[in-house]
Amino acid sequence: MAKPEIEFTDYDTEYEWRNVEGDTQGIKEKILSYDPDTGDYTRMLKFPPGLVTTETLVHDFWEEVLLVEGSLEDIAKKETYLPGYYACRPPGMIHGPYSIPNGCVTFEIRYYKK
Repeated sequence: MAKPEIEFTDYDTEYEWRNVEGDTQGIKEKILSYDPDTGDYTRMLKFPPGLVTTETLVHDFWEEVLLVEGSLEDIAKKETYLPGYYACRPPGMIHGPYSIPNGCVTFEIRYYKK
């Protein structure tokens, strides 16, 4: 089974924000589409104002991220990203930690290359 076909939909009203599983810092997500066979999914991710992460992240999947609202500061790189900034990361790429002083919303696609 692949991700479902979805015609244009208002994600603001059609999907609910929910807690990210395992998160304790108030990060919320809206899963827009999901493929149960591969684990691939597309989501909106909302980070609360004042959040600071301490972890360096490394994933076993491809990750694409588009910053939609707010700002995101890469603490290690000393760079700030604003709406319109985009990242495409292969499995194994190291990134973070981050500071989110005013909160932010991202559009994210995760997919596992089989």
